[in-house]
Amino acid sequence: MTRPLLEQIHLWQAPALGDVEMLHARYVQQRFAPHVHEGYVFTVIESGAQCFWHRGSDHLAPVGSVVLINPDELHTGAKAHEAGWRYRAFYPDSSRVAGVLDELELGRSGMPRFAQSVVQDPLLAAALSRLHRLSEARASALEQQTAWRETVLGLVQRHGRGAEPAAPGHEPLAVARARELLQSRLAEPPSLEVLAAAVNLSPFHFARVFRQATGLPPHAWLKQRRLVRARELLRTGLAPLQVASTLGFADQSHLNRQFKQAYGVTPGAYRLACVPC
Repeated sequence: MTRPLLEQIHLWQAPALGDVEMLHARYVQQRFAPHVHEGYVFTVIESGAQCFWHRGSDHLAPVGSVVLINPDELHTGAKAHEAGWRYRAFYPDSSRVAGVLDELELGRSGMPRFAQSVVQDPLLAAALSRLHRLSEARASALEQQTAWRETVLGLVQRHGRGAEPAAPGHEPLAVARARELLQSRLAEPPSLEVLAAAVNLSPFHFARVFRQATGLPPHAWLKQRRLVRARELLRTGLAPLQVASTLGFADQSHLNRQFKQAYGVTPGAYRLACVPC
């Protein structure tokens, strides 16, 4: 006897992103009645397919597609595949989207509006999925806030109404100060917003300036510095578990994965090679 497919629902707020609501769900029998949201709705279809009514017509969102719904627009939702559909959804209020554009002085033309209900854009789908997974996994605020700004800007530039941001300038003192702050707080790094405030730049402008100067976003630069410091500590004979705790890795397995990806050996093997018994 075939077991019925189970629905799975995980709804949460993302503190690092100003409590943006997020949903990771699989629906099989769910049928959404006509309703509206005060803010935007951005969803990525991970499997199956969804059908919905929006702006006076029916739409189909197959796997890999992105659904874009503006604030206060009436819409429905139901399965378009026998196995239902699984998706990742963002429900940001207008102020959260406007804030990103204001940081780049792009908000003067008003709130962005999205003309298409369903778009086929693999790069955007990947960016939205990655951001959603970062929040679900409770990644650092620094990484989530950087990804949020990059994703919203890309979304608006590719499918909404918006001007092009000015190219980031050179801010060597701000970058140097930020690097000092990150280096001094490897275990408990500041958020993007706190880091930007410390160097008197808007978060988005700071993130772009930092990437231009270092070739990496702040969270990725931090990861490299943690790994460099891990090597230094392992060479002194410190155990991998202590290194992981000292440098703010989630646990020893987290350190093991990142260290081996970067250097091809585990922290334990590296320590033994440097500090033989």
